[in-house]
Amino acid sequence: MTLQTPGAKSRIAPAGLMFLAITSVGWGFNWPATKYLIGELPPLTLRGATGVIGASLLAILALMRGQSLRVRPDLWPRLVLAAVLNVMGWMVLMGLALLWLPASEAALIAYTMPVWAALLAWPVLGERPTLLRTLALVMAFAGLAAIMGGNGVTASVAKLPGIIMALVGAMAFALGTVLAKKLPLPLPPIPAAAWQIGIGCFPVAVVGLLIDTPHWNEVTPTGWLLLFYSTVIQFCVAYVAWFAALARLPASVAAIGTMAVPVIGVMASALALHEPLGPGQIAALVFTLAGVVLATRS
Repeated sequence: MTLQTPGAKSRIAPAGLMFLAITSVGWGFNWPATKYLIGELPPLTLRGATGVIGASLLAILALMRGQSLRVRPDLWPRLVLAAVLNVMGWMVLMGLALLWLPASEAALIAYTMPVWAALLAWPVLGERPTLLRTLALVMAFAGLAAIMGGNGVTASVAKLPGIIMALVGAMAFALGTVLAKKLPLPLPPIPAAAWQIGIGCFPVAVVGLLIDTPHWNEVTPTGWLLLFYSTVIQFCVAYVAWFAALARLPASVAAIGTMAVPVIGVMASALALHEPLGPGQIAALVFTLAGVVLATRS
């Protein structure tokens, strides 16, 4: 894996776009799934347990494919750093932010992540922001503003803890995205995903066991089905696709591409949970997808 020459024009790999699309769909449908599941299980237990199981399944899959799980001693620091930024920080902070924020506002703040990634990619990777990429950011955020009814986030003292947690989570994920290009892990995508999800989610699961009181016997059949989705699709398939996309795309383009996730989440929530789907949501879809297209052409 080679790094791009600072200041050089980034090449957009078609395979990277395919993996990015898989990631966006997998994570997008997980928003309504998680919203439903939080009504049946505590958030830390939910995020931690599904992550540990997902990481275990990925490890088994890697071994079945003849891929080694061995990590060179010198790679452990960057592996742990990636797990903390890409998995643990995102899972914990976004989950806790939902205690103070509606899901739509938390999602909007969470996906300011491409802004921070684009800003960090300049000094860290030498990826100068282009005009099209800047327009892509504007279009994408116009789409997310449309989801909010064009009013943005209504900040208040009561919401401040959630706003701070969501912003820090977004910045952490953005930093992890950029550092994945600066300090790449020479591991195949499946073992890399298994290790990062496992390292990131195991402490969350332990804390969940200590402070949560889950009632597994009260989980509905629909809940079990969505637990399967969150474990296999969201953690296994989508995360492997994400790391594969990062290996093939500029960090800022990969980050901008994930702006489709909240739009997919809104559309899926409207269909599955009968949440509102009006002109604002349709405008959000148009703006956000237009932003993704611009990003891929920059």
